[in-house]
Amino acid sequence: MASEEKTVTRLDSNYMQKYDAQQERQKRKKQRLIRRLVLFSLITMLAVGSMAVYHIQQRVLHAEKLEEYQQLEEELAQLEQQEADLKEEIELLNNEEYVLDVARTNYFFSKEGELIFNIPAEDPSY
Repeated sequence: MASEEKTVTRLDSNYMQKYDAQQERQKRKKQRLIRRLVLFSLITMLAVGSMAVYHIQQRVLHAEKLEEYQQLEEELAQLEQQEADLKEEIELLNNEEYVLDVARTNYFFSKEGELIFNIPAEDPSY
Protein backbone atom coordinates (compact mmCIF):
# COMPACT_ATOMS: atom_id res chain seq x y z
CA MET A 1 0.00 0.00 0.00
CA ALA A 2 2.86 2.36 0.75
CA SER A 3 4.31 1.66 -2.69
CA GLU A 4 1.03 2.64 -4.34
CA GLU A 5 1.05 6.07 -2.70
CA LYS A 6 4.50 6.82 -4.06
CA THR A 7 3.53 6.04 -7.62
CA VAL A 8 1.66 9.33 -7.96
CA THR A 9 3.93 11.90 -9.55
CA ARG A 10 3.96 15.42 -8.25
CA LEU A 11 3.39 18.12 -10.80
CA ASP A 12 5.90 20.93 -10.71
CA SER A 13 3.63 23.67 -11.91
CA ASN A 14 3.29 27.35 -10.94
CA TYR A 15 0.04 26.60 -9.10
CA MET A 16 1.70 23.89 -7.00
CA GLN A 17 4.61 26.18 -6.13
CA LYS A 18 2.18 28.87 -4.96
CA TYR A 19 0.18 26.28 -3.05
CA ASP A 20 3.34 24.96 -1.33
CA ALA A 21 4.42 28.51 -0.47
CA GLN A 22 0.99 29.23 1.01
CA GLN A 23 1.10 26.01 3.04
CA GLU A 24 4.59 26.93 4.31
CA ARG A 25 3.38 30.44 5.31
CA GLN A 26 0.42 28.98 7.16
CA LYS A 27 2.70 26.50 8.91
CA ARG A 28 5.07 29.33 10.02
CA LYS A 29 2.08 31.45 11.10
CA LYS A 30 0.78 28.58 13.20
CA GLN A 31 4.23 28.07 14.78
CA ARG A 32 4.49 31.80 15.60
CA LEU A 33 0.99 31.73 17.09
CA ILE A 34 1.88 28.74 19.24
CA ARG A 35 5.12 30.43 20.39
CA ARG A 36 3.24 33.63 21.25
CA LEU A 37 0.58 31.71 23.15
CA VAL A 38 3.22 29.77 25.10
CA LEU A 39 5.12 32.99 25.90
CA PHE A 40 1.90 34.75 26.94
CA SER A 41 0.95 31.75 29.09
CA LEU A 42 4.35 31.76 30.80
CA ILE A 43 4.18 35.49 31.47
CA THR A 44 0.63 35.13 32.80
CA MET A 45 1.64 32.21 35.02
CA LEU A 46 4.61 34.17 36.36
CA ALA A 47 2.42 37.19 37.09
CA VAL A 48 -0.26 35.10 38.81
CA GLY A 49 2.39 33.14 40.74
CA SER A 50 4.16 36.26 41.95
CA MET A 51 0.86 37.83 42.98
CA ALA A 52 -0.08 34.64 44.87
CA VAL A 53 3.28 34.58 46.67
CA TYR A 54 2.94 38.28 47.54
CA HIS A 55 -0.60 37.70 48.81
CA ILE A 56 0.50 34.80 51.00
CA GLN A 57 3.40 36.83 52.40
CA GLN A 58 1.04 39.69 53.20
CA ARG A 59 -1.39 37.34 54.97
CA VAL A 60 1.45 35.90 57.07
CA LEU A 61 2.70 39.41 57.89
CA HIS A 62 -0.84 40.49 58.80
CA ALA A 63 -1.26 37.48 61.10
CA GLU A 64 2.06 38.25 62.81
CA LYS A 65 1.15 41.91 63.26
CA LEU A 66 -2.29 40.98 64.59
CA GLU A 67 -0.73 38.62 67.13
CA GLU A 68 1.80 41.29 68.14
CA TYR A 69 -1.05 43.82 68.46
CA GLN A 70 -3.00 41.49 70.74
CA GLN A 71 0.06 40.91 72.92
CA LEU A 72 0.67 44.65 73.15
CA GLU A 73 -3.00 45.22 74.04
CA GLU A 74 -2.69 42.68 76.86
CA GLU A 75 0.53 44.31 78.04
CA LEU A 76 -1.14 47.73 77.92
CA ALA A 77 -4.06 46.44 80.00
CA GLN A 78 -1.63 45.01 82.57
CA LEU A 79 0.34 48.26 82.70
CA GLU A 80 -2.85 50.30 83.11
CA GLN A 81 -3.92 48.02 85.97
CA GLN A 82 -0.48 48.36 87.52
CA GLU A 83 -0.71 52.16 87.15
CA ALA A 84 -4.10 52.18 88.86
CA ASP A 85 -2.74 50.02 91.69
CA LEU A 86 0.28 52.30 92.13
CA LYS A 87 -1.92 55.41 92.18
CA GLU A 88 -4.10 53.78 94.81
CA GLU A 89 -1.02 52.89 96.85
CA ILE A 90 0.25 56.50 96.54
CA GLU A 91 -3.07 57.76 97.89
CA LEU A 92 -2.89 55.26 100.74
CA LEU A 93 0.71 56.20 101.53
CA ASN A 94 -0.40 59.82 101.86
CA ASN A 95 -2.61 58.66 104.73
CA GLU A 96 -0.55 58.67 107.95
CA GLU A 97 -2.65 55.98 109.64
CA TYR A 98 -2.09 53.57 106.76
CA VAL A 99 1.69 54.15 106.86
CA LEU A 100 1.74 53.50 110.59
CA ASP A 101 -0.37 50.37 110.15
CA VAL A 102 2.05 49.07 107.46
CA ALA A 103 5.03 49.85 109.70
CA ARG A 104 3.41 47.99 112.60
CA THR A 105 2.57 44.99 110.45
CA ASN A 106 5.78 44.62 108.45
CA TYR A 107 8.45 46.13 110.71
CA PHE A 108 7.02 45.35 114.18
CA PHE A 109 6.75 48.99 115.23
CA SER A 110 4.51 49.54 118.18
CA LYS A 111 2.51 52.28 119.72
CA GLU A 112 3.58 53.63 123.02
CA GLY A 113 2.89 51.05 125.71
CA GLU A 114 2.20 48.24 123.23
CA LEU A 115 4.03 44.89 123.40
CA ILE A 116 4.67 42.88 120.24
CA PHE A 117 5.03 39.13 120.33
CA ASN A 118 6.55 37.42 117.31
CA ILE A 119 4.93 34.04 116.92
CA PRO A 120 6.69 31.78 114.40
CA ALA A 121 4.54 30.16 111.79
CA GLU A 122 3.60 26.64 112.72
CA ASP A 123 4.83 23.89 110.45
CA PRO A 124 2.16 21.16 110.30
CA SER A 125 4.73 18.49 109.39
CA TYR A 126 5.96 18.22 113.04
